[in-house]
Amino acid sequence: MQNHQTKIHSLEAGFVMMFPSQRGGNDNPGQREGFLGEVEDILAATDYLATLPNVDPEQIYLGGHSTGGTLAMLVGESTDRYRAIFALGPVAGAGQYGGDYVYCNVRDDEEMKFRSPIMWMHCVKTPMYVFEGAEFGNWDAIQTMDRRNKNPNIQFFRVPNHDHFTVIYPVTRMLTQQIREGQINITPGMLEKLR
Repeated sequence: MQNHQTKIHSLEAGFVMMFPSQRGGNDNPGQREGFLGEVEDILAATDYLATLPNVDPEQIYLGGHSTGGTLAMLVGESTDRYRAIFALGPVAGAGQYGGDYVYCNVRDDEEMKFRSPIMWMHCVKTPMYVFEGAEFGNWDAIQTMDRRNKNPNIQFFRVPNHDHFTVIYPVTRMLTQQIREGQINITPGMLEKLR
């Protein structure tokens, strides 16, 4: 259960969680677009979530891992409605998927630009935290974004002693505790202690 992606810590903390499926996936109508229309799907799911009686619409966080991390960044770059965004192991540009997960002409620079978080970092208006394990994963892509970033709302963190997958459990546990306490404050020293 240690790296189960259902974010068990958040459920144990009593948080309401939503895992929306998007267009064209899981027998849903429509066609997959690969990081474009799916942004709208997440925003629509958030609109619904905010109407539920047991949800505080001012306390909605967004998170994702790997392709979900890339999508979380793109959603966070398009709106200021989330309290914070957590992206674990995203890529900087959709082309880094080598044609996988992107349902457009990968040689069309405009199409790829729309699907690439690195192109829209200047649009982020709420706190965004980007994590990756130091041992294996997309750290090179994240480091590229970190170097180019001029937006103080975005922070990038390399998590020692973890990889693209083992980073999920300890980071989720840390974030759950901080959300419960009402303040997110992440330091490199905290990440060094994560096991």
